Amino acid sequence: MQTLIELGKQAKQAERQLAQATTPQKNEALELMAEGLLASSEEIISENQKDTEAAKQNGISDSLLDRLTLTSERIEAMAQGLRDIAKLPDPVGLVDSMWTNEAGLKIGRQSVPLGVIGIIYEARPNVTSDAAGLCFKSGNVVILRGGKEAFHSNKAIVTSLRSALEKSSLPIDAIQLLEDTSRKTAREMMQLNRYLDVLIPRGGANLIKAVVENATVPVIETGTGNCHVYVDQSSQLDMARDIVVNAKTDRPSVCNAAETLLVHKDKAEEFLPVLEEALAPWKVELRADDKAAGFLKQSVPATETDWETEFLDYILAVKVVSSLDEALDHINRYSTGHSEAIVTNDYFAGQRFHREVDSAAVYVNASTRFTDGFEFGFGAEIGISTQKLHARGPMGLPELTSSKYIVFGDGQIR
Repeated sequence: MQTLIELGKQAKQAERQLAQATTPQKNEALELMAEGLLASSEEIISENQKDTEAAKQNGISDSLLDRLTLTSERIEAMAQGLRDIAKLPDPVGLVDSMWTNEAGLKIGRQSVPLGVIGIIYEARPNVTSDAAGLCFKSGNVVILRGGKEAFHSNKAIVTSLRSALEKSSLPIDAIQLLEDTSRKTAREMMQLNRYLDVLIPRGGANLIKAVVENATVPVIETGTGNCHVYVDQSSQLDMARDIVVNAKTDRPSVCNAAETLLVHKDKAEEFLPVLEEALAPWKVELRADDKAAGFLKQSVPATETDWETEFLDYILAVKVVSSLDEALDHINRYSTGHSEAIVTNDYFAGQRFHREVDSAAVYVNASTRFTDGFEFGFGAEIGISTQKLHARGPMGLPELTSSKYIVFGDGQIR
């Protein structure tokens, strides 16, 4: 097992070569990686079963077990994600503007890789290939540190990706896995300034909080998702039902799943019984305020903590509000700035919602589940940034580059 310092040294050696790679070289390597995943599918699933069996013994919830589990279909999706990344425009080397100053210097701003990216993430092994592919295409070396719950899965995936790189002209150490999953090594990675240019955490609130508070390496914060759906008084019943059911139950363990439902008081009596029936097959626990509870057959009294919790489970906090103003106040107070949605037939209500909700993705008449790099056309994503500096929302290839100024002169001095 290699130490973090050894991985860092190898990453720095690979950094310059990868940054100079041509687009065809990178795309060819990504295709090889996709083929490698498919060829290693049985082995990866076998290793993943070791992780899922251990997780079951440790009492992991069904929703989190779903995040951890790999199937042949999911591995095919991972491979397709790499192929989709290969088809995307290369963000490296682009000059987005050029101008001449008073001294006659021609000045341009060119996109360049960030360098060596460290990614700390939890029990989602598909993140391993997504992150590796995005970093690779954008010319960045990556050191991956997954959670212990997915150790065998991550190791098998990275082994496959690195084996594919051996068939290319690019450095195998462009993709590395930190196999030591201890907290001590995670803390060391957060402070590996000599070798890491940026650190990206991907996971639950506790992980992100730990990284933000302890890292000395610059951090791009991918936030937790306390996402809201507001059903306005003018909304269509069927549309509102379908959007809420999808946002809550499609994959409740992911960050773009809805956690709180707000319903206008004039819609609650009609809508909440219909929604309760629609959610019944998933046995969603409804944690309701007093007004909402009056329209439901079964519910649990909501507490203050429920309004600010990312459940990542079949749990939905429900509140009846008197107006759009109250809904906006609630969202802007409790939201983590990830994704929020309004269901309405009122054009002006939708416009106000877009304008006044301060989150990375704001929807009118659509599920929050669309906040995803693949759905946005990025091929995959490195995470959903909820901060405002450098990047916000689903982070694709352009967000994994920085810029430098290129200047052309003909002998000017100042």
